[in-house]
Amino acid sequence: MLSKASFMLSAALPKQFPDDAGCEVAFVGRSNAGKSSALNAITGQKQLARTSKTPGRTQLVNFFQCASQQRLVDLPGYGFAKAPQAEKAKWDRLVEAYLSHRACLQAVVLLMDIRHPLKEIDKTIIDWATQSQLQLHILLTKADKLKFGRAKQTLLAVSQAINWLESDKIVVQLFSANSQQGLDELQAAIAKYLQLDV
Repeated sequence: MLSKASFMLSAALPKQFPDDAGCEVAFVGRSNAGKSSALNAITGQKQLARTSKTPGRTQLVNFFQCASQQRLVDLPGYGFAKAPQAEKAKWDRLVEAYLSHRACLQAVVLLMDIRHPLKEIDKTIIDWATQSQLQLHILLTKADKLKFGRAKQTLLAVSQAINWLESDKIVVQLFSANSQQGLDELQAAIAKYLQLDV
């Protein structure tokens, strides 16, 4: 069913979000973490989510429909976007409105570049998801950029860093859209969160 995902709508304001029903999985991360590439890899579609060499191109909340009541949601990235401060603040408010009030949100996929994990804003998302009792799936993206041993060390370090949360709702995994490392694991998890047939 993930392969049948299609663009649904882009929202600049909370009132433009689709009806708060069914199941949604939201993708969030720094502007260069590879959200669009991950969405394209998950669905097996090269152009579902627009990728760019310029971080911060996702400025709206983009909804992709997988089935009648199951959606993937691409949230604006944070951190590197070259935009006026007022514009960034508007994106932040939009993301906060989505994360804080979306009842159908089942899981958050937090993407972190494996070379630069656990920035302060990432920790904020982790804390929020934990307090909200949401499933949190952490992707250490661009894992192909590191040698296997180093990637495994980073995976272990991140896992240990969040162990104190003692939550059974947190998953951490290695991922590369380029090499498709970890793709099967991620697809299976998202299908489960969305209650889709694999």
